[in-house]
Amino acid sequence: MEHHGLSDEERELARLVREFAEDVVAPQSYEADRTRTLSMDVVAQMGELGLFGLPFPEDVGGQGGDLFALCLAVEALARVDQSIAITLEAAVSLGAMPVHRFGSEEQRQELLPDLVAGRALAGFGLTEPEAGSDAGATRTTARLEGDEWVIDGAKQFITNSGTPITRFVTVTAVTGERDGRKEISTLIVPSGTPGFTVGPAYDKVGWHASDTHPLAFDGVRVPEQNLLGERGRGFAAFLNILDEGRIAIAALATGAAEGCLEEAIAYARQRVVFGERLASRQSIQFTIARMQARVHTARLAWHHAARLCGAGRPFTAEAAIAKLTAGEAAMDNARDATQIFGGNGFMNEFPVARHYRDAKILEIGEGTTEVQLLVISRALGLAG
Repeated sequence: MEHHGLSDEERELARLVREFAEDVVAPQSYEADRTRTLSMDVVAQMGELGLFGLPFPEDVGGQGGDLFALCLAVEALARVDQSIAITLEAAVSLGAMPVHRFGSEEQRQELLPDLVAGRALAGFGLTEPEAGSDAGATRTTARLEGDEWVIDGAKQFITNSGTPITRFVTVTAVTGERDGRKEISTLIVPSGTPGFTVGPAYDKVGWHASDTHPLAFDGVRVPEQNLLGERGRGFAAFLNILDEGRIAIAALATGAAEGCLEEAIAYARQRVVFGERLASRQSIQFTIARMQARVHTARLAWHHAARLCGAGRPFTAEAAIAKLTAGEAAMDNARDATQIFGGNGFMNEFPVARHYRDAKILEIGEGTTEVQLLVISRALGLAG
């Protein structure tokens, strides 16, 4: 479907990634989902296209673009494969962006070039067994012993944490108390560090080809200079990153909703029931019309939030609105598309079945629907 208000460069990027998604990503998606395998060949090709470097400056090997450019790419990928789309989104927003935004010059020069080129991936360890939506309930600890941090704790649901090219994970940890409250800092933990264990991949409902693991830290020692950003500012820094990530997830959800729409249109046009094509039935026409309205609305929402971000204006509430609207659009469109497909929609060989399984996480990850409603309520002055 057509994007509106794009520059020629943005329109060309959207076209390029859409073609890549259809020619390279889509043909391997069913098998990748079935075998629960992230294709490192696809990751490498995304790196060659420059997708991992879209919002980063050229001095670290990036493309000199912005969040909007990243979102265009994520949306185009999610039309055909949400697992590949979230691999890109998490690699950029949660893996590389914290280093770019908060890292020292030494950290940026050492770590960013490979991340930006797609030669390496990184994860961001925030969520814990007892700290999901309430991320401030972090229990993982890090204490300074001499010139080393000693980390103990556990993280869960961490994307891109166990691939063959995962270079490190960034983790939030309690590093003390300040004014009677937890002091939460962020630390870089290289893969293979003694005491750092990447658990077996999760048996997930969807996003099967996305790499997701639990992490354990048992007396893990890293150099003092592996602190990312200021001590005690780790949680605040993450909240800043999360707002941008919500826009990217909204773009992903919009792509998924559009993928369901396009599959439903194509199927309704060719499927004959009781002697007539499904597309000739008004009930089906109206269902698909609602699907299109959801895609259009979701896209407008993330475009608006991303443009605000790019202009340096406040966008927290708008990011929450985009995430809420697009996540629900993806879920609703996946359900409607599956219904239009009937029995075929329950077969994994059809993309709508994968979208149906994949879409639910879009109402949970990077802030649940309820968290988005809370953010919007606070912006309206309705919650303390």
